[in-house]
Amino acid sequence: MNAQANSNLRSSADLADLGKVTEGTEARAITLALAEFASTIEVEDIPASVRFRALHHMLDAAGIAVAASRYDHSQRVLNAMRGLGGEGSVPVIGLPARLSPRDAAIMNGYLCHGLDFDDTHVAGIIHPTASVFPAVLSAAAMVGASGRDMVTAYIIGIETAARIASVAKSGFHQVGFHPTGIVGVFASALAAGRLLGLNARALEMAQGIAVSMASGSLEFVEDGAWNKRLHPGWAAQAGITAAALAREGFVGATRPYDGRFGLFTSYMGSYADQADFSLATAGLGQAWELMETAIKPYPACHFTHACIDAALALRSQGVTAADVREIEVRVPTGTHKVICLPEANKLRPANSYDAQFSVQWLTAAALVKGRLGLAELEAPTIADPEIMALTQKVRFADYPDSPFPKAYSGEVIVKLADGRVLSHREHINRGAAERPLTNGEIVEKFRANATTAVDGTKTRRMEQAMLGLETATEAAAELAVFSSAGTR
Repeated sequence: MNAQANSNLRSSADLADLGKVTEGTEARAITLALAEFASTIEVEDIPASVRFRALHHMLDAAGIAVAASRYDHSQRVLNAMRGLGGEGSVPVIGLPARLSPRDAAIMNGYLCHGLDFDDTHVAGIIHPTASVFPAVLSAAAMVGASGRDMVTAYIIGIETAARIASVAKSGFHQVGFHPTGIVGVFASALAAGRLLGLNARALEMAQGIAVSMASGSLEFVEDGAWNKRLHPGWAAQAGITAAALAREGFVGATRPYDGRFGLFTSYMGSYADQADFSLATAGLGQAWELMETAIKPYPACHFTHACIDAALALRSQGVTAADVREIEVRVPTGTHKVICLPEANKLRPANSYDAQFSVQWLTAAALVKGRLGLAELEAPTIADPEIMALTQKVRFADYPDSPFPKAYSGEVIVKLADGRVLSHREHINRGAAERPLTNGEIVEKFRANATTAVDGTKTRRMEQAMLGLETATEAAAELAVFSSAGTR
């Protein structure tokens, strides 16, 4: 551990005390608590089970990035990054390229989030790994950090991202902001700052700088634009930038979260009053939000997963598209703006990204195909006449007793031509903390994703490198196996 951070060392009990900050305490309390946590936590403060799970979350993200490297939109982003900054030293996952640290963070974040298949902290409604993992990979490459140090920094980023996002209680979405973009910058600043050797005071400043870099509009839901894919990488590079500035003594705002123009006031609008600031530090250093972060079983907006599973359950009971007269999908009110509206767009998605955010189309596709994977999101399936016809029969309604945002509930009610009404509800979505994917299932998901782009031998080498990262002397060098993937 670096000397600056070591000088601020606290015990596990002291770290737990940082979680007692509540709204109404001194203005700097949240910023200070997060900075102290990020600068002082040690390897032994983090349970082995959490560290092992962290490796699987990074493996999941890397597998998605490898699969995303096959797509034209990814190559276009790489061309843009190369045009801006040329080659560098940090490996790009899944592609035969190395970029400068900030450009690599943008590119790797784009790839990790490019298929909308990456993990989600359920209560915070944020995709934390897609920004934090690229940030720590670039920062580790900058300083030659060990695998253990990179894993610790990654966990710091996940823990802070989850808590900051949870404060909003879904309010960011309601006013059109994507939490992954606007919160990811703070998490990336703290995680990268840890690897860059920042002490607690400098990490306070990094957060104060980051508040001016937070961005991420939900306008992409209107037309299936590519913007959302860019949000995590943009947050990662902004976080690295904030940390680098703070290292040089740049002075940032002192109240980035609860100030008059702080994150929650500026980005939640009329929902700002619902912010629960106690969640920013609740259980910090004691309860591990990484273990509350869900791995996605489907490459689509996490809000839709319960309805996909419900549709598949109904299909297993013998329901076919030809039998259906009408379908009602019930999802929490807080998800309607993202996956149900505007209804005209959701009923006729123009592209795969449109489809990934249409609960109507995804429900119909699951009923017709009996599965929902990357193959089902290719252009021929999007335009499949049977799926499109069934989509027109889908209407949405509220799921009244959902624990949202603690879980993403869903119910599908099918009215059949013979008069029968069948239904299936998933009160707690698969992948959530109460129904997590096992580490073995995550490895299988990684293999399925990676082998869409590389052969089995390369896939095994990637898997071994990530799961053995804790023993690596230089993390970025160990993970270079994920670069130069090309195609089979």
